[in-house]
Amino acid sequence: MKKTVDLVSGNILSALIKLSLPILGTSFIQMAYNMIDMIWVGRMGSDAVAAVGTAGFFTWFGSALVFISKIGAEIGVSQAIGKKDKVERNKYIYNSLLINIIIAITYTILLILLRNNLVGFFKLGNEEIIRMAIEYLIVVSLGMIFSFLNPLFTGIFNASGSSKVPFLINSIGLVFNIVFDPILIFGLFGFPRLGVIGAALATVLAQVIVTLIFIVAFIKNGYSLSLKNKKYIDKAIIIRICKLGIPMALQNCGFSFFAMVIGRVVASFGPVAIAVQKVGSQIEAISWMTAEGFAAALTAFVGQNYGANKWGRILKGYKATILVASVLGVLSSLLLIFAGRELFSVFIPEKEAIEVGAAYLTILGFSQLFMCIEITTAGAFSGLGDTVTPFWVSIILTGLRIPIAIFLSSYLALGLNGVWWSISGTSILKGIILVILFFIMVIIPNKNKFKKSIDNLECR
Repeated sequence: MKKTVDLVSGNILSALIKLSLPILGTSFIQMAYNMIDMIWVGRMGSDAVAAVGTAGFFTWFGSALVFISKIGAEIGVSQAIGKKDKVERNKYIYNSLLINIIIAITYTILLILLRNNLVGFFKLGNEEIIRMAIEYLIVVSLGMIFSFLNPLFTGIFNASGSSKVPFLINSIGLVFNIVFDPILIFGLFGFPRLGVIGAALATVLAQVIVTLIFIVAFIKNGYSLSLKNKKYIDKAIIIRICKLGIPMALQNCGFSFFAMVIGRVVASFGPVAIAVQKVGSQIEAISWMTAEGFAAALTAFVGQNYGANKWGRILKGYKATILVASVLGVLSSLLLIFAGRELFSVFIPEKEAIEVGAAYLTILGFSQLFMCIEITTAGAFSGLGDTVTPFWVSIILTGLRIPIAIFLSSYLALGLNGVWWSISGTSILKGIILVILFFIMVIIPNKNKFKKSIDNLECR
């Protein structure tokens, strides 16, 4: 790939910064898609936000399925580059594309066929909200394959050290979404007023444009995207991609499923509560999507250096990234705790929603540091080819949110705040446990490799 960052030699911090900044930019762009939708949809009222938020659970679940191909490709491509094996790199790229397309088509068909049952799961109790949710879900389902392909393309470029490319391409899509969201939602400049359908359509069209540009970029970098290229189709590679990606996919699918169940608990408090959870999670995404950007950079960095057998760079890279993520977590906590009310009022200018939203952001603010170090450490595990450990930590503690939420909200009569504390408390535990496991499973068993490799670095 052209314009790549050298991750296996030179200054470690400089390499991580050069790689991570465009990835962070891409993360903010992905977050901005949802936030812009919420800002404009919020002007239509809480019912519209509740509808989009409900349908959004299934696009979120879909993004979790992308991890099967994306994580396998990121790890495989980065480690192959570290070993300087172009054939293996290409095999990971082509086989991950094959897996991605098959899953995307299957998921699209299921969403369209089961749309009424899926929305009905939340027992919204409001026919207008249900209608809007189904309409929004149908439109985004038809564009689901583009939502699958774009993160995979992004992951492949990032693993190759070319993180600027997906940043620039996704930026173009964001600009399109910014322009056409209000036009299609409110019917400006002669366009029909489409409401929530307009929000979905603007997002899908932006994703289509991004996919087309990614295809051009791939071809310019010397790749043929024809899946008929049989010399690269490899059963063993497909199995390894699935082994690497499925734990992360299950982790994110489980996270999405548990969030749906939590969403059903929240729905019992009314449409305002649903809207608050949807908008609040988008605001909180400022920190967790930034942390995921650092984690993606660390996965590529660790993967390439693991492939090159440079353990000293792995340890130094992890320490540098965890420090930056910790600073991010502290700043995010301060922002959500002390400026939560002002932030939330930008999205839904309704007094009741602002009060509930401020409480949500304050409670979630206490977990931001731990969430950031959890996500970053999971990225280090992934670079080493271990996606199972983060999966178990996440799936168990995220699953515990459901009984804790029910207990705190009902039996201790904390209401919605009990639900928010179940989310925040388990995030704190996940961060603490995963860092401890990284020391026990990675640093302590490989301390001689780290020491020898660091000594070699210092002697140069």
